[in-house]
Amino acid sequence: MPLASPSAAVDFVAVVPARRASTRLPDKPLADIAGKPMVVHVADRAGRSGAKRVIVATDDEDIARVVRAHGHEATMTRAAHASGTDRIGEVVDGLIRDGSIDDDTIVVNVQGDEPLIDPALITRVAQTLADASDCAMATACHRIGTLQELQNPNVVKVVLDARGHALYFSRAPIPLERDRDPSQAVLALRHVGLYAYRAAFLGVFARLPEAPLEKLEALEQLRALWHGHRIAVFTAASAPMAGVDTAEDLARVRASMGGAAGKTLD
Repeated sequence: MPLASPSAAVDFVAVVPARRASTRLPDKPLADIAGKPMVVHVADRAGRSGAKRVIVATDDEDIARVVRAHGHEATMTRAAHASGTDRIGEVVDGLIRDGSIDDDTIVVNVQGDEPLIDPALITRVAQTLADASDCAMATACHRIGTLQELQNPNVVKVVLDARGHALYFSRAPIPLERDRDPSQAVLALRHVGLYAYRAAFLGVFARLPEAPLEKLEALEQLRALWHGHRIAVFTAASAPMAGVDTAEDLARVRASMGGAAGKTLD
């Protein structure tokens, strides 16, 4: 079920990182879904979130050309970025330098492989950061439904404090219910990989040394916590629609959107 839009308006920019290289699904951003490339569907949904500007950040000229042909903004970035956060950081640094945004502007990282993302969830994460003046970042989570999810290392869990700030993220089953009653619902929270940042923090984050816990868990957000930066977390009532990592995921999304069977779009 789609989220209700938050009552308060929030001013933010959405940036969609999109690189063409993918080991599991080649040319993923250009994959045809119902007659449009996947990255264009993402930009469309980001545009419906209330973002004052939506920018696709890419290192591929074909992606940039297709995005622009569908009426969206695309910015070329360096190819050597280690993560989507770094790619967004390059774009945001340019926007700060040319005066388009200031240090306090909220920037939402909308992953380029989330063609079914609810625009209201993007808005909610931006609003969560706007409401948390002591936080540098915001993200989202939802209640885990099964013990299997809790125990799955590919499902990232988050534990929150009383104010809804992240205490820790892990691939391990946290919190561990030592004496859990199997008849009771699982109380853990699953992290959703959607992030909002204050613009200046992206530059700070890029300069932070990689954290030992980040290396152990392979979770980039732990770098922020390790170095003392707070992350506000919005808890959604239900799980968002899953993104696209594999050919099976793409088939599922195509089916849900009445999709085409084409491989890529030029």
